[in-house]
Amino acid sequence: MGTGKRLFDIVCSSAGLIVLSPLLVVVAALVKLGDGGPVFFLHERVGRGFRPFNVIKFRTMVTDAPGRGLSITRGGDPRITRLGAYLRKSKLDELPQLVNVLKGEMSLVGPRPEVMKYVEAFREDFDEVLKVRPGITDYASIMFRDEEEVLRQSDDPETMYINSVLPKKLGLNKHYIRNAGVFEDVKILFRTLLSL
Repeated sequence: MGTGKRLFDIVCSSAGLIVLSPLLVVVAALVKLGDGGPVFFLHERVGRGFRPFNVIKFRTMVTDAPGRGLSITRGGDPRITRLGAYLRKSKLDELPQLVNVLKGEMSLVGPRPEVMKYVEAFREDFDEVLKVRPGITDYASIMFRDEEEVLRQSDDPETMYINSVLPKKLGLNKHYIRNAGVFEDVKILFRTLLSL
């Protein structure tokens, strides 16, 4: 499936960037006008074969957010801008990752990429998960669509993420890898669109 999947990713990400270009321009302008800060947020994640790369997203937080908190966010996080809250809820902040797909760093469908800190905490699990390219969407993205609200319930969101959320995500990632195929990818893409 490797070559066919890659071709599918190239065609779809290219078409997506072209078709969605007016929307991308509007969102970029709104982010810039919001506070004059950078339009995009680059965040280092771990890709296939444990190779690091920068995930591209529309910036949804204040410019100095990385120095003001954890790598994860929860509902009500004061670092998230008003526009950013909407972009996150609608998942529009993820659209620039089509560039990551076009570059070959990501796939349309695959395990969501994690930061090195959490990868190292579950190294054996990621030995299996990172045999494939990370993706923009997967079963975990659908199941934990409201992850920030789930984490909001905890006084220690990072511990909750490590002990409860991430193990479930890894289980879903492994299920995907063991059942990977064109039909599986189409099913996940369809379910992702329905969830939006």
